[in-house]
Amino acid sequence: MDQQTRTELEAATFRRLLQHLDQRKDLQNIDLMNLAGFCRNCLGKWYQAAAAEQGLELDRDQAREIIYGMPYEQWKAKYQTPATPEKLQQFEHNKPE
Repeated sequence: MDQQTRTELEAATFRRLLQHLDQRKDLQNIDLMNLAGFCRNCLGKWYQAAAAEQGLELDRDQAREIIYGMPYEQWKAKYQTPATPEKLQQFEHNKPE
């Protein structure tokens, strides 16, 4: 497989991941973090870092809006629910250094 095809497949896969996460707004970030070690915010940070590697300026809020499909604060107000003490404890125990 040539590099162009690989890049196109990776981009399509990433778009599908974002679409899936958009369809599963019930899936809370803390659950993603506790189960998989990353969340939508991590994707935003990675997106911002990839842009920087290409010499593009993209701030955290812009990157998050790409990942969430809307401003983060709007998504948070509409879809984020309070984390239970158990979920917060699990996060503290497992969070990346």
